[in-house]
Amino acid sequence: MKTLTKLFVTFTLAFIFLSCNSEFYPLGESLLADQALESKKESIPAFTFQKKLKKIQSTGLPLVQLGSINHPVFGKSEASFALQLSIANNPYFGNHRQQYEDESDGTDPNLIPENELVKEVYLEIPFFTNRDDADNDGVIDSLDADPNDPQSNSDNDELTDIIEFTSNLNPLSSDSDGDGILDHLDSENDSYSYENKVYQIDSLYGNKEATFDLKIYELTYYLNDLDASNNFETSQIYYSNRDYFEEGFYNTVLFDDNVNLNFEEVRFNYFEDDPETDDVDETTQVETRLTPRIRIPLDTQFFQEKLIDLEGSSELETNIAFQKALRGLIIKTDNFSSDLYMLLDIQNASINISYEYDDYQTQGTDDTSDDVIEKAKKDFTLNFNGIRINTLKNSAFDAAIEQRILTSNQNTPSDKLYIQSGSLLGKVRLFDEENPNENELINEIRAKSWLINEANLVFYIDPETTSLEKLTAPRLYLYKYDSGQPLSDYLKDGSVSNYGVNSNKKVFGGLLEYDENNKPYRYRFNLTDHISNIIRNDSLNIDLALVVSANINDISYVKATVDLTDEELIYPVSATLNPLGTILVGSHPETIIDDKKLKLELIYSSY
Repeated sequence: MKTLTKLFVTFTLAFIFLSCNSEFYPLGESLLADQALESKKESIPAFTFQKKLKKIQSTGLPLVQLGSINHPVFGKSEASFALQLSIANNPYFGNHRQQYEDESDGTDPNLIPENELVKEVYLEIPFFTNRDDADNDGVIDSLDADPNDPQSNSDNDELTDIIEFTSNLNPLSSDSDGDGILDHLDSENDSYSYENKVYQIDSLYGNKEATFDLKIYELTYYLNDLDASNNFETSQIYYSNRDYFEEGFYNTVLFDDNVNLNFEEVRFNYFEDDPETDDVDETTQVETRLTPRIRIPLDTQFFQEKLIDLEGSSELETNIAFQKALRGLIIKTDNFSSDLYMLLDIQNASINISYEYDDYQTQGTDDTSDDVIEKAKKDFTLNFNGIRINTLKNSAFDAAIEQRILTSNQNTPSDKLYIQSGSLLGKVRLFDEENPNENELINEIRAKSWLINEANLVFYIDPETTSLEKLTAPRLYLYKYDSGQPLSDYLKDGSVSNYGVNSNKKVFGGLLEYDENNKPYRYRFNLTDHISNIIRNDSLNIDLALVVSANINDISYVKATVDLTDEELIYPVSATLNPLGTILVGSHPETIIDDKKLKLELIYSSY
């Protein structure tokens, strides 16, 4: 009886279990199905506002801009600059200081009037040159068959680039010395001067062969580095809208002539032949090689009077005293045969002065009867380490741009967005046109518990301007409008490119993209971290600023002022350093291109 009872209970429990299990299984399947992650895409509203700058701080920049270029939409961009010259405190010329010459009592025959006389003066401003060589094989990346492989063969001979480079041959020529014998068969290449370099000039826009008038004047305005309006307690800020030439602050003309640029390496032979080397004439041998540069002769008499003749005077006691006596230079251009706009390496620029002086020679003996006075030669260098101010002008804007600027100042979103270096920028507002931090859309997304996988802000180029490829900026930069600080996505992106610093941070984006017809198409920014912080971490939905970037690694900034409203802005230095720009489809375009309006694309996962 007990056995039957146990079997009955076991059977009953098994029946109950199986009955429950048959009901539980489909219920569990339903729950799992509800919890499966699914990726979706959503377009979030974004709003664009056009801004124009009245002026930007133009001191402390790493380069100077010079020239003129016309843009069919942005109008004419012109650049000139003014700068101070710098010396070491209390310099002297010749062999002795002027006070020793003046106090000589005749007992020391070496102390004679040296009669320094300026013979030549040259202004030298180097061009920027492309030196990117990722694999260190002596061939710059843009000319290298494989920029990442030193064993590549850029001249298609039987020697690799690195072998030719280390063998003092030309990796870009299969016959380095041009004698008709290929390098791999030639046992003598001595006539090839491997030290001579061929440079690829960078940062010139327009026609490099253009001729133009170059004018250099004495500046008569003293550029004080302390602000007089603030009791000289803070640094003086100089802005790009000041033109000291037009204001009349100039005097002596140091150079005024029509020129064109020379992109060859500058070479100087030895000045004298060494008498101890009978088989070699050193005056035919190169002593010094300089990178390609603007090299202009200046008025020698001006520097004779303003520098050499002042030896030992109070004007040369300190650098500040010298800058008050010789206040600087103004450098301008005019009458271009065609557009040419230059970015110049002013940090390595100088004025080089060659002068002769009387040098007392004892002939190495104590007998003064055979002593002679000979002409000796020395050089003196003036640097540009003081204040430098770029004057930047934009004129003849398209009338439609001016109208959009007026409209934007009324806080009306724009149909197009004009971005130009140093002049035009865009303000971008996400989620809501008027209340970016208090709107229903953000709260709705937060309530849905979306997991943001990717967020991209996509700007399409205006279809009417895709033909302006040569004048289209290759890189844009997006940052915080009010503070000038970079976004978190920018800071987290450590990607590096072999194609120059302005191609770094590819994940963050802003690089110009091309369509299937190789026409400028769009710019895209990855804002995944920024958007996730807004939605998940209750970060502020701040306004963003969009500008041109000449160096995506440079996040330093200067002060700027918005036109019409005089609103003060923090403006990236890299956004001031070229004349390029772009025209984008805004947030409220015409219906025909509505598919290209600015959008924030969210790719998210939800259950």
